[in-house]
Amino acid sequence: MLIFAVLIISFGGAIRIHDAGESCPDWPKCFGTYGFDISEDEQAAYWEENPDEIDSRGEDHRYTVFEIFLEWFHRFLVGVIAIPVLLNVLVAKRKVDFYGKTNLRTSVFIAILLFVQAIAGAITVFYDNADWSVALHLSLASIFTASILWQYMLTRVKEGAKWRFLDVALDFKTRYRKKFDLTAISVLILLILGAWVSSTAGGQYNQSCSVGFPDAWPQCNGQFFPSLDNSGILVQMIHRIGALLVGVVLIISLLRLKEEKEDFENSTPYYNALLYTTVLWFANLMIGAAYLIKAKIGEFPEWISLLHLLGGVSTFIVAASGPMMFRLSRSALPDNEE
Repeated sequence: MLIFAVLIISFGGAIRIHDAGESCPDWPKCFGTYGFDISEDEQAAYWEENPDEIDSRGEDHRYTVFEIFLEWFHRFLVGVIAIPVLLNVLVAKRKVDFYGKTNLRTSVFIAILLFVQAIAGAITVFYDNADWSVALHLSLASIFTASILWQYMLTRVKEGAKWRFLDVALDFKTRYRKKFDLTAISVLILLILGAWVSSTAGGQYNQSCSVGFPDAWPQCNGQFFPSLDNSGILVQMIHRIGALLVGVVLIISLLRLKEEKEDFENSTPYYNALLYTTVLWFANLMIGAAYLIKAKIGEFPEWISLLHLLGGVSTFIVAASGPMMFRLSRSALPDNEE
């Protein structure tokens, strides 16, 4: 399921990058069919019969078969993953005495979240890829993926996995648990801000700052503190400042934990989770910078954009693993889950 979830996010990112979010104007069908090989003549006929579904690109716009395929296959993956998700609920219910009620509740939550995701996808199509709908869709997909990882870890613990983080000191949990929670939430918010930047007005906010180094990055239009009268620049700067603040918090927390981890037995896995989160944050910061530096006016490198999206999702998943470990440690589980 985790692999399918990553594939769904990847194809969702590819759809946004190729501006193919409306390449299937209806839902759950695609131009009134269940296929993706829709010719330009067939698209024209569909627009003529369904003028209310003409998107912001206008009735004369035609999508390529590849663009339609991206949206079609994205939906197909969502349908396919529904099978193991439902089977997961059945297995968790049948073996609740062994795996515990938390495992069952998590499986149900994953199933509900998949259903909500499908609705969010339909809303995204209905509202012509509005920025808030794309951000909602991505955030739900990220939480869906993290939930699958959580259930996997929970299942492995019940099966007897000998992970060191399970026996961390209570004092360490008291001191750092909330900090790890806030880190994961901050990274998720940063991911949502990134989706806001890339999706608003068809991604035009990517072009609010001039291209090239250093005018596009680390500056914006050749200034470190540009005028915020333009809404696109405002969105860009909120995202950049958010990324900077998250980075500062990560680095300070990492350095502090490095000094104290020797005082707490089995705290190294938590330090590693924070370390990997920081490394991924920095790598993704560089990817985002390269995206702006290598761009040309009106033209942005699509593969770097997709890599930036996956980097953001990966950073959140790793950041979320810390809070998961705290909640799976021996003294954190309820008696009936031990």
